[in-house]
Amino acid sequence: KNIHSFHSNINLGIAVDLNQEGLLVGTLREADSLSLKGLARKISDTSAKLREGSYDLDDVSGSTFTISNNGSFNSFLTSPIINQPNVGILSVGSIEKRPVVKETRYGDAVFVRHMLYLTLGYDHRLIDGAYGTKFLSRVKQILEEYSQDEIVV
Repeated sequence: KNIHSFHSNINLGIAVDLNQEGLLVGTLREADSLSLKGLARKISDTSAKLREGSYDLDDVSGSTFTISNNGSFNSFLTSPIINQPNVGILSVGSIEKRPVVKETRYGDAVFVRHMLYLTLGYDHRLIDGAYGTKFLSRVKQILEEYSQDEIVV
């Protein structure tokens, strides 16, 4: 029987390494209502709670979408596995300096920029590939606009 739940809040799952003794996904409830600073604090608090073993079932259940920071292990690119019953997982690779070609008013130029790779795994039973790709493209656009440096040549 196909039953799908639609959630009114985004309960973000954060994959937390337990000091090389396994991985747990902590849940940040109503993450969509938090500021960036609030999210950072909540991630830090939740990670510490999980690593200390002072969590309960509510701290590790109910997530709707997961983020995994594989870049913290200097990983370049990964294929994340969905934490069921989530519909998707975003994996963030390590940030490294890379040569990037940019168009300028004088023509193409090569710049050194901090770059990272994002990979998205999603449940195709619930999300069409085009929607998943558009979501990832939108995340890319937001990150690029946020970090856009004015290029002066």
